[in-house]
Amino acid sequence: MTLDVPNLKDFDARLRAEAHEEPTLEIPQGEPTSKTQIIAIYGKGGIGKSFTLANLSHMMAEMGKRVLLIGCDPKSDTTSLLFGGKACPTIIETSTRKKLAGEEVKIGDVCFKRGGVFAMELGGPEVGRGCGGRGIIHGFELLEKLGFHDWDFDYVLLDFLGDVVCGGFGLPIARDMAQKVILVGSNDLQSLYVANNVCSAVEYFRKLGGNVGIAGLVINKDDGTGEAAAFAVAVKIPVLAAIPQDEDLRRKSANYQIVGSYESQWGPMFAGLAEAVGVAPPVRPAPLTQDELLNLFSAESTGKDFVLIPATDADMRGKFAAEKVSLEVVYDNV
Repeated sequence: MTLDVPNLKDFDARLRAEAHEEPTLEIPQGEPTSKTQIIAIYGKGGIGKSFTLANLSHMMAEMGKRVLLIGCDPKSDTTSLLFGGKACPTIIETSTRKKLAGEEVKIGDVCFKRGGVFAMELGGPEVGRGCGGRGIIHGFELLEKLGFHDWDFDYVLLDFLGDVVCGGFGLPIARDMAQKVILVGSNDLQSLYVANNVCSAVEYFRKLGGNVGIAGLVINKDDGTGEAAAFAVAVKIPVLAAIPQDEDLRRKSANYQIVGSYESQWGPMFAGLAEAVGVAPPVRPAPLTQDELLNLFSAESTGKDFVLIPATDADMRGKFAAEKVSLEVVYDNV
């Protein structure tokens, strides 16, 4: 029996080419002309940006705003939380299925409603079968075909994975697709590292003539230690809200329960966040260096006082280390 093994070199080359392919979207440059605020939310995976966004969007709708929530994280956490744990069909998988059937994608195939919020997920490719960033780009291309620029919303909220700000994941910043960015972080080094990385991306594209700015930071799971607030001061952005580290919030989030509602004890907090998000201007951040970021934390929690000790050739060779015979000619002093 002969196994049909794909040419791995060709497959690898195709994936690399796909990841480096430039977006084809033509995004208008300059000041926003629409009343719609398009806001991209970035945060480290698992930091709670999907929890924040699902509840923020629900609260905005209760306040009478028309809100479109677009999940751009391959995990599809945002809409799952909004829809009580139920995953909605993603744009990528729906487009693929419809294309194979020779059919066109309709808005009802990919967009669903709850509590006045309209929501959809871009989705992503199967593991090892494509570039997630390219999946996002393809998703937005399809949204354009569905009439994205003609839709009537007060807010369009985009949920982006902040760990990676290249390719499609950096699209809102690099191509001025959003007017402003909201960061979600906590009092831990890794989430603030990601937040600082996004600030660096915003500053880079501002230098190239971009218009996107940072509206502020949402501190999630705030335990009161203060590192996230200190980070906001250091990079010169406001804190929009501090969501406490609370067992009731943790439990309800784990059970896909919406707390961004006037019916919840947490309603006033999310109402305050919604108001802050609406009026916060996009500001130009001042990203920190790695050492400046470490200085926000104690040496005991980060190891920032560690001294780098250079390795030697003998270290690398280990048991194979041996003195080399030199071919250098050494002359005795005459």
